[in-house]
Order: sequence, then structure tokens, then C-alpha cells
Amino acid sequence: MEQSLFNDSFPVYAEDIEAGGDAAPSYSMLSEVARSLQITIVGGSIPERSGDRLYNTCCVFGKDGSLKGKHRKIHLFDIDIPGKITFKESNTLTAGQHPTIVDTDVGRIGIGICHDICFQELAMYAARGAHLICYPSAFEMTTGPLVWELLQRARAADNQLFVATCSPARDSGSGYIAWGHSMLVGPFGEIIATTEHEEAMIVEEIDYSQIELRRSNLPLEKQRRGDLYQLVDVQRTSSH
Repeated sequence: MEQSLFNDSFPVYAEDIEAGGDAAPSYSMLSEVARSLQITIVGGSIPERSGDRLYNTCCVFGKDGSLKGKHRKIHLFDIDIPGKITFKESNTLTAGQHPTIVDTDVGRIGIGICHDICFQELAMYAARGAHLICYPSAFEMTTGPLVWELLQRARAADNQLFVATCSPARDSGSGYIAWGHSMLVGPFGEIIATTEHEEAMIVEEIDYSQIELRRSNLPLEKQRRGDLYQLVDVQRTSSH
């Protein structure tokens, strides 16, 4: 059975983050929760309206409720697998232009959204000192069972850091059925915690010293062949 997915909801629920208040109810709610509970929040993703453009945006809030960083999804999800799924996110959304690193009270966090996880080039987050990469995501029922766990473990292992993902719970009555299986993966590529597809919560402590242990055990950065290949951080290079 083929699943054709549509982007109709993006403009309907898009929020003006710059305006805030009633123009951005999800943004305002997340800010207030971070402030009232005095926690850092990586706030999933919401459709953001900026001028005449729409973005898929993740906001990171500090313990005082202030906006610490904002990531606009860089890689838009356009897929056409005959007999399985057809979806073209670029019909509605505009791609973001910048990788995002956020310094928080719980470490330096790199942000990606969903399809961003498919691109190992965001390994530049590790070069910028990230301890953790968070990917709010909603993989669906075709790509989920194929690559969801694989990609998380690969990104953690090749960057030698922690990876956390958060997916919507599966709702079989929804027009877009998410795979679920939120996960926390360590720098050895090991699964620290995972959910099934139902609504659930994970509470785990992260020991960042494991990052240096992994990198001392297997010093990939020292073993890279810069004489043969290089990853160019365009944003960083152009700023100098």
C-alpha cells in the first residue's frame, strides 16, 4: 500500500517565532516550561513562518526560558519509493542555511532535524566540540525500520559522541504514521536507552568522560587522512 503524504498542515500551524506570544504558542509554551522547571529544552520542531517562507525549526531554551539557539532543518525530506511512500517537503518548506551548535548548561549540543541525520557531513559538530547531537525526528513506516537505528548508531560512532533522538509516538489513525522508537546512543555506538512505538519517557544520565575514553581507545581524528580528503566547514571558513 502506497502512502502519499501532504504538506497542508505546515502553513496552517506555522508560528512567527520572532513575534512570540500568541503568534507562537508552541514556542511560548516551551519557553515557559523551561523557565518554570529550570531545565534545558531541545524543543522538537515546529513549522516557522518568516516573511513569505516556512521552515522546519527546532528551538533550544535555557533554564531561564530564553532562546539559546534555533536550527532550521537543512536537508528537506523528498522521497518517492514506488508502492511505498511519496512525499516532497520542499514543495512547502525552505531549507535552512546553517548548522547549529548551542552551548547549554548540560553541554555543547549540535542540532539536526529528522532527515538531517542521513548526512554524515554534520560531523563538523564534533570538530566544533559538541558533546551531544539531538535529532527531533519523525521517520515513517518505510524508512524507520530500514535505517532509523542504524543512522543513530552510525552518527554516534563516527562522531564519537552521544546522539539523542525523539520521535512522536505511533498513531495508526494519523495521516502521517511515525515509526517511534526514540533513542539515546553512546559514543561507542551502543544503545543506552530506547522506547518502543508507544508514548514513553526516558530518563538517563550522560557521562561525557566516555567521549574522551572512546577517542583515546580509537583515535579516529588522528587517523584521518587529511592528505587524501577533507571535510570543509564552509560556515566556519567564511567567517574568518
